[in-house]
Amino acid sequence: MTTHLPEHSQRLDWMKLAPDVFKALLRLDTAAKTNLDPGLVNLVKIRASQLNHCAFCLDMHSKDAIAEGETVERIVQLGAWTESRHFYTAREIAAIELTEAVTVLTDGFVPDAVYAAAAEQFDETELAHLLATITAINAFNRFGVSTRMVPGHYTPGA
Repeated sequence: MTTHLPEHSQRLDWMKLAPDVFKALLRLDTAAKTNLDPGLVNLVKIRASQLNHCAFCLDMHSKDAIAEGETVERIVQLGAWTESRHFYTAREIAAIELTEAVTVLTDGFVPDAVYAAAAEQFDETELAHLLATITAINAFNRFGVSTRMVPGHYTPGA
């Protein structure tokens, strides 16, 4: 029998303590994903959450993606997408690359080639919404990681 380690404690419940901030982020997230394919949005949220090590958001968005018809295989391969590009469309790859560039700003900018690849796949309105979606999930990730939100209890649609 395998014994799992105990769950860690959440540092604080930021959603209850700052409900206006939480509601504002939800409104941003809702507005951001307008005009974007829900499956693509799920991939973006999962990839950003992987990069940011946000276990709570990984749990949530992976479960949402599966509930909305995404395959487990594509979710699992997302962490190694550069070696498994054939699982994704050119549009999805452009969104994933842009997600990585915006999420990990270690060089201080989004490379022109990455932005150009996304601009080839998305019209300007879609690109603006994609950037907003990436920004929103990064904000949620930072709350999740800094407050140590506990993964494993999220149920889609509940």
